[in-house]
Parts: sequence; C-alpha cells; structure tokens
Amino acid sequence: MINNQKKGIIVTYVLVFGAIFLLLLSGLLGFILLQLRQAVQKEAWNEALNIAEAGINYYRWCSNNEVEGSCQVEKEYRDPAGSPIGRFSLQITPTAYCGEVVERTISSTGWTYRFPNVKRTVSISLAKTSVAKYAYLINDNVWAGADREIRGLYHSNGGIRMDGENQSLVTSTKGDWICTSSFGCSSCPTSDGCWIEDSNCHCPGVFTTTGNADPDLFDFPVSPFDFSAITIDLAEMKNLAEPPPEGQGLGLYFPLSGQEGYHIVLKHNGSIASIDVWEVTEVEMLGNVCTTVGAKIICDNESCKPECPECQSGKCIVEDPVIKNENYIGNHEIPQDCGVVFFEDNLWVGGEFQESKVKGKITVVSADLEDPGKETDVWLQGNIEYTVKDGSDGLTIIAQHNNLIGLYSPDNMELEGIFIAQTGHFGRNYYPCGGSSSYQPHCLRDKLEITGSVVSNGRVGTKWTGGSTSGYLTRENYFDPDLIYSPPPFTPRITDDFQIVNWEEVE
Repeated sequence: MINNQKKGIIVTYVLVFGAIFLLLLSGLLGFILLQLRQAVQKEAWNEALNIAEAGINYYRWCSNNEVEGSCQVEKEYRDPAGSPIGRFSLQITPTAYCGEVVERTISSTGWTYRFPNVKRTVSISLAKTSVAKYAYLINDNVWAGADREIRGLYHSNGGIRMDGENQSLVTSTKGDWICTSSFGCSSCPTSDGCWIEDSNCHCPGVFTTTGNADPDLFDFPVSPFDFSAITIDLAEMKNLAEPPPEGQGLGLYFPLSGQEGYHIVLKHNGSIASIDVWEVTEVEMLGNVCTTVGAKIICDNESCKPECPECQSGKCIVEDPVIKNENYIGNHEIPQDCGVVFFEDNLWVGGEFQESKVKGKITVVSADLEDPGKETDVWLQGNIEYTVKDGSDGLTIIAQHNNLIGLYSPDNMELEGIFIAQTGHFGRNYYPCGGSSSYQPHCLRDKLEITGSVVSNGRVGTKWTGGSTSGYLTRENYFDPDLIYSPPPFTPRITDDFQIVNWEEVE
C-alpha cells in the first residue's frame, strides 16, 4: 500500500516536472526561433539597404554614360554568385534650366525576395561639380596681399604670393616661378624661401612673406587646371536667349546697342525676378589709369608695348569708361525656368547707390559675337546681394573679356555671385589718389566682401600699392557651398561625371 502511494507520488512529480520542463523547453525553442527569425530579418534589412544603394549606383552609371532613357526604373538584383535575391525600384526627379538637366534627385527602394515587406529607401542628388567649389581660379601669377582673408580653395596655374590669411588649400601648378617687381619682389625675399638665379628672383610655387598665411595648406606643384575645358559656349547661350527665328527665346536677349552698351540693375517683386535696363548713350573715358594684362601692369599714356590693349600716337590707351548719359529702356521679367540674360555689348551693373537684388538662379552674359575682333567688358558698380541665403538664389556674371569693379563703387562693397572673366581678368584698375589726376575720394575704398567665386584668365587685383595706394583697403572672400552642385544655368563645371551628393535614408 505504502509502495503504491510512493509510486503515485513519483508519477505525479514526473508529470508535474515533465510538464514544467516541456513548457520551458518550448519557450526556449520559441525564443531561439524568434531570435533566428529576427537575425534573418536583420540580414534582409541590411541587404535591402545594399540593394537600394545598388539602384543608386546603377542610375549614376546610366547618367554618366548618357543612357538614362534605356535604364530600367525597376530591376532585379543578384548576389556575386549570380543568384537573384531581390529588387530595387527607382524614382527620378530632374531639375532643368533652359532644357538642360543640371541635377537629378534619385529615390531608390530595395527589398529581398525572402522578406519583400522589409524595404529601405535611399534618396540622393546627382550633380556635377561647378567652379563654385573654388573661391578663386586663376590662370596666371598672382599676389594676394596682407589685407586679404580667403575662405575657400584658391588655385592658380601660375605662381602665388600668399600674404593674406588663407583658411583652405592654396594650390599652384608651379614648382617655382620668377617673382618680379609687380609682385613686390624688387628686393628678392630670400628669407622667405626665394633665391636669385640668373639675376631673377625665383620663388616656390606658393610662398608667403607674412605670418598671416598658413603654409601647411600650401600645395605645389599640382596638376594644372584646364581653363580651356571650362570655356563657355557663348553662342549656345545666345541661341537660347535670342528670340525666334534666330534663337529659341527661352531667356532674355539684348542686341548690339549701337551706342556704348547697357546698364542694368537686378531686382524682384516677391518671387518674380526682373531687370531694369538702360541704354548707355555716352561715356567719359578716365585717364591716367593702370590695368593688368596677363601678369604685367599696363598704364594709360605710357609708351606702347605689345601688351597694350590699344595704342594711339605711340601711347598706350587703357579704356576705362564711366556712364555720362543713358536712356531707360524698361523693366523686363526674367524667365524662372531659364534665367539667362544675354547682352551683345559692354555692360555696367548697378551703381554706387544702386543695389542689385537677385531672386532665383540667373546668369548674365556680356559678349559680342557679331564682331570677331571685339570683346566686351563688364563693369561692376554696385552691391549685389541675394534675397535669401539658403541656396535658392544664385548669380553668375560672365564677361567675354574683363570683369571689373569700376571707380564709382560703394565704399563698403558686397558682391554675391560667380564672376567670370573669360579671356581677361577680374579686378579693379589703378586710379591715382595723388597729384593733378587724383580721383579722390573714390580711388581709395574701405572694404570689399565677395561671397562666391572668381574665375579669371589673367591676374586678379583690387588693391594697388606703390606710389599712392588705390583700391579696397580690406578684402574678404568666402566661397559659397550652396552653388557647388546647384549653380545658375551654364555655370562652368569642373567635372564631367555626376557625383552623389546629399545622401539620406528616407523613413
């Protein structure tokens, strides 16, 4: 009887603990299976991102090989062994100016066949890098003075004397160069790394004579920047702007004035950009001024040299026109989808008390394509500012020859934009501040602030020393990162391939 009771208790214990064991075992197995499933799903979640990025790279390849039309917007993805493991789906939103696609926003969604509901989406922009990557791009020797502050890449295909404050790379294609008196090397600065050879002062590709610059950011020699590669197709821009039947009429076109050129002020009314235009009927030529031609300084009324822009009676003529009389033509609305404004003549922008306000992305061109023996100049006379600083506004001013700041410019001048001198140079001429030919008080100005980029075939300069100081005493330059990949239409690009910018995963 007792043995039977013990056996019954043992059976009960076995059943109870067996049930508990089975319950724990099933829970443990369920937990293991859940963890295994989550691990597999996690792997699929990671694979979905890889597949989405594969879709991005696939369309980037299509863009750089100009076969977008034949690329599939949904495509199967295979692993390295060739087995299909998932798919990606693409959505493309192009941004175009004047019919030219300048940027593409790509949204790519990827998923695996095992877990088709586990999807991940990546959004990026595809764009080409523009000259706005640089604060300065120069094709000649240059001297940045001690009063300069430069925040942005600074490159020259010539030698650089960097006496200002640089906060980014300063690069030159020269291992060494001959520094002449026009660059302050009348007395060769041998204590700053220069040396005398064959009676010439040779200096490193980039050097400084002050404590302002950061030599750790000097890099030379580097590969030359191909200025011929950024030559702008002025004829194409004219064709886009000129009305039918000669052109497409997508922008604004102003033909040869038959006078001296045009004077403009950029403005806006809310979201509508417009431009006030005057026809310049009479100018006054300023005398006793100096300019730069290549790396050389050429002055008005000196003996003729091969570099002189014009010679009369054996004397060099430096043309520096200021507006004397003009007729108002009217206000013209700038097309939002093709902000190209083409002037087939010389151009003056703003005035000392005439500020330009830029709304949207606008490119202003001054070029004479009718007379192959003539090149036009742009004279910057007033402040130029954007209405907002978020990258939605941008300005490029292209001068067929020189892009110059005039004599009658603001004492504190602010310029926002990309300023290109295709065959000439960017700068401000020398206006004497002493003697009988004094241009006081405008010869000497206080501060110049440029936010954007300067692209100049010749030597740049907005301050002159030696004799009477002329120009802007303080100069600051800041590159505009918002315009690197999304500049105004037809701004020169420095890369042929579309680059991935603004990568983000979309929830």
